[in-house]
This record gives sequence, structure tokens and C-alpha cells, in this order.
Amino acid sequence: MVSIHRRHSWEIAERFATPEALYLNRRSILKSMGLGVATALSLGTGVAGAAEADPTADLYPAKKNDAYKLDRPITPEEINAHYNNFYEFGTSKDIAANAQNLVIRPWEVAIDGFVEAPFTIDFDDLVRKIPLETRLYRHRCVEAWSMTVPWAGFPLKSLVAMAKPQASAKYVRFETFLDPDMASGQGNFLYPWPYIEGVTIEEAANDLAFIVTGAYDKPVAKQHGAPLRLHLPWKYGFKSIKSIRKISFVEERPVGLWEALQPSEYGFWANVNPDVPHPRWSQAMERELGTGEMVPTLLFNGYGAEVAQLYTGMNPATLYM
Repeated sequence: MVSIHRRHSWEIAERFATPEALYLNRRSILKSMGLGVATALSLGTGVAGAAEADPTADLYPAKKNDAYKLDRPITPEEINAHYNNFYEFGTSKDIAANAQNLVIRPWEVAIDGFVEAPFTIDFDDLVRKIPLETRLYRHRCVEAWSMTVPWAGFPLKSLVAMAKPQASAKYVRFETFLDPDMASGQGNFLYPWPYIEGVTIEEAANDLAFIVTGAYDKPVAKQHGAPLRLHLPWKYGFKSIKSIRKISFVEERPVGLWEALQPSEYGFWANVNPDVPHPRWSQAMERELGTGEMVPTLLFNGYGAEVAQLYTGMNPATLYM
């Protein structure tokens, strides 16, 4: 029998991929940028020390899933460690220092709604129940910047299977923490805290939907949404909720924080489309973090072959913003 390999839309020829040795060896990246290890540690806002103390640190690096490749270099960790949206800790991009106030132990995740039996599980137990893997994913922000990250974690569909949803569950609703004493940004009453997001049950079951628990070969940094966050690479980044506390299987479509705040600009679907502008700017191009290069944005962020079927027959006017 002849085996035929069909290349996914995000895959590229192996000769064009970022060399694995370069990805695995952060010292090589730092050297190429003229930075030393001490500089990297100072830029990491204590992330290295946090990883050493983290009780799940032994799970990393997670095995790399070679099905997920990129056509761009990995964004250096020391770059995106200081360019983050995490409004719970402030509206500036440079919230890494403030985000270190996030207390992630103990951390429990509640699973409820239309499931066989609601339950609450400690994160440190959850992360050991499902095998972890590393995936190289694009990340496209609605603000028209992008990065590429070696996320570690597990497919969202594995968590869905663990929850055993009932047939009446049509959507998956995610909710983060609510603690304005810990997270100063939650004292801003202009925002409808806590942060909430949602996807359809079909989107949650797609192979690309990913629960992130780590990045760059260690537990995920606090400013990236420790201890677990969602990543949906075909959607704008605001759909990828950080620091998840509760996952509910519901009948009615959830209204996310940004949709509740400004529905004319941030909708439920938020699928990446270069031809549908944000009301205040174009989405045709994006700025890569690290290089500053402007590159064309791709429909579904380049993952259309894997997710476009989820939206067959739906009104295209509603699918993007």
C-alpha cells in the first residue's frame, strides 16, 4: 500500500522550517540577538525562577508534535514576555511585572453545566491526566500584530471528553478569576469582569483548539495566562481567554467580555479575515513581534483547511468581527 501524505495548510517543506536545535536552544537565539543569559533572565520577569519552583515543571519540555509547523521564526521569548494584553493587570502592553501578582497555587478548575457529573479539579492534577505536547502556532491579535509561539498543553477536545457533555450542550463557556485585590485592573469598573469567552461545541472539538499550560519548554508565564489558558489559532487573540477558573457546557451562546463591552467591534465568532476590517483599522496586514515586519494576514490565520467547514452555510457577514 502506498502512503500518501497530505500537507496541512500551516505546514511547510521541512527545509524551510525553523531548525529544531535553534528552537530548543534559547541560548542560540539570545546569542544571535546579542543578548546574554543574564539579560534574558532579567527580561523574563522572574519566569525562570517561577518555573523552577512550579510543581509541574518536570512535565516540560513536552514532546513536540511535528504536525504543527510554521512559516515564520519563533518569536523570541524575551520579546513577547513584555508585549501582552492582560487587562486584569492594566491596559499597557508592558504588564509583565504587574502580572507576577497573579497567585496560581492553589488553582482549581470547575467543570459544570450540561455534563454527566459536574466536578472541580486541582490544576496540578488535571495537567497530569492528559498527555502534554508542544505545538508551534501562529497568534494573531485583533490589533493587527502577531507572534509565533511554541505552546505546550493538550487539545481542548480531550477536556471535553473528560467532561462528558450532554446532547443539550451547544457551547463551551470559559470564565477566569475575579479578584480585584490581586489584579489591580479588575478595579476598573468600565469592564464587565470576570473575563468570559465562549466557543461552539464543534469548535471546541476541532483538533486545533488547544489548552495551553506551558510555553518555551516550561510552565506558561503568568503574563501569558498561567496556569492554563485557551489558544484558538484561527481566531483573533481576545478569544483565547487566560487564567481559566471555570468551564461550563451551556445551551445559550456565551457573551464574551469584549463582545459585551463593544459588540459593534468584537463579535462572538472573531475568525481572522484580512478582507473584513475592524471598524477602526484594516486587518489586511499584521506586524510581526520581534522583526517589526509587516506581512499579509491570511484567512483563518492560515488554518482555513482545518476549520472552514465549521462555518459552512453560515452568514459570512457575522463570522469575522
